[in-house]
Amino acid sequence: MALLKSLGGFQVEVILLKKVGHLGDLGEKVPVRAGYGRNYLIPSGLAVPATEANLKAFEERRVELERAAMESLIAAESRREMLDSLTVTIARKAGDEGKLFGSVGTQDIVAAVRDMGITLERQEVRLPEGAFRTTGEYEVVLHLHADVDATIRLRVVPEK
Repeated sequence: MALLKSLGGFQVEVILLKKVGHLGDLGEKVPVRAGYGRNYLIPSGLAVPATEANLKAFEERRVELERAAMESLIAAESRREMLDSLTVTIARKAGDEGKLFGSVGTQDIVAAVRDMGITLERQEVRLPEGAFRTTGEYEVVLHLHADVDATIRLRVVPEK
């Protein structure tokens, strides 16, 4: 890996094999921190080190990778159409003032959506403020692809 000295430590250049949010698109050669590249991007299959051999291999596979990226985007778009208008209701034990005995988190949301016959992965559910601890209606963002987000309506109701 080509090492570059930066103010924050060593950096390496990698070639992105998929679009990575806040970093770059497929095929871009970007500098990243050595640990981020070595411990996350490369093992996850999101990037390869930017060597001459890898550059050549990437150019040979570019059409195949771009086709796979386009298919992934189309699949995410179709899933968004299914999920955008979805309302999910989850019943939990709650006190008189609507405070839950426990919480409703990503696993609960995924289970409720799967019960409706729609595939959803836990890492696709975004809860920036944490799990829900009171009854009510909430909007939950689902990150289906680097370019595709869907929003579902979550209703947390008290169990009867």
